[in-house]
Amino acid sequence: MTARVFIDGEVGTTGLQIRARLGRRDDIALISLSEENRKSREARLAAFAEADVAILCLPDAAVHDIAPDLRELPCRVIDASTAHRTDPEWVFGFPELDAEARGKIAAAKRVSNPGCYSTGAIALLKPLIDAGMIAADHPVTINALSGYSGGGKAMIAEFESGAVSGGFVYATSQRHKHLPEIVAHADLTRKPIFVPQVGAFAQGMIVQVPLHLDPGSPERALATLRAHYAGQRFVQVVDRAALGDRIDPQRLNGTNMMELTVDGDAETGATVLIAVLDNLGKGASGAAVQSLNILLGIDEATGL
Repeated sequence: MTARVFIDGEVGTTGLQIRARLGRRDDIALISLSEENRKSREARLAAFAEADVAILCLPDAAVHDIAPDLRELPCRVIDASTAHRTDPEWVFGFPELDAEARGKIAAAKRVSNPGCYSTGAIALLKPLIDAGMIAADHPVTINALSGYSGGGKAMIAEFESGAVSGGFVYATSQRHKHLPEIVAHADLTRKPIFVPQVGAFAQGMIVQVPLHLDPGSPERALATLRAHYAGQRFVQVVDRAALGDRIDPQRLNGTNMMELTVDGDAETGATVLIAVLDNLGKGASGAAVQSLNILLGIDEATGL
C-alpha cells in the first residue's frame, strides 16, 4: 500500500530534510504544490484532504492558523513546530519516552514532533526522575550546543554568508520555546535553567545536564538509562569512553540516532548527563519520519 503524504512547508529546513528521506521510498507518494500555490489556503486544504498523513513544517503562528481547518479532515497530522508540544490533544512524538509512547503515537490522529534540545534533555532526565534519582523539583540546569541549521533559513544565511563567523550563546532570559515541553514531558515541576548556544557548524548537537547527586551516582545514572532504553533502535546508551576525550556534536549527523552517556566523579557524586544527536535528524526530520512510520503501522526504521 502506498501512503499519500503532504508536507506543508516542504521548502523549509525541516521540510526539505523530510522530503529527502521520503522521496527515496516507493511506499510513499508525496503530494506537492506548485510554487504559486504553496501559500494558497484553498490549494493547501485540498492537499490535506487528499493526504493520508500531513506533516506541518511551518512557523508556530502559521500552524495555529491552519490547524482548526484540519480538525474535520480525515488525514492524520504530524506537527514539527512548537505549537502543540504541550497540548493534551496532541500526542508527543517521542516513541522512546516510556512504555506507552509508541502505542499512543500509533493510535493518534495528531502528533507533535519534539524539539531538538528537548529531545536530548527529556531523554536524559525522565528516566532518572521516574527512578527517583532526581526529584521533580530538583534545580536542574541544561547546557546545549547546536549547529546553526537549527535556527532556520535566516540563521543559515547569516553563517554561510560570513555575517556570523563564530558561535554564540543566546536565550539567557530563560524564555526559550523548548522549556515548556521539557518541563511537561520530563515530568519536572520546576523549570530548569537552560543555556543554549550555536556553534559555527551546520548541524549536530550535544546536550549536557550537570547534577550534584550522591556519591556513586554516575554509575547508577548510567545503569538507569541503560535499563530504560534497553532494546531501543534509535536511542543508545554508551560508555563515556565511546565518545572520546573530546565529544563531537557532529558524530551522529545524517542519522536518526541519539547516544546517551554519563560522566562525573563517583566519589563526590558530581554527575554529567550527556546526549549527542543530529538536530536535523532525531531532533527534527528523522523523528518526524519515525512517527510517520509508526502511524502507518510499518517498521519504524523504514527510510531511516
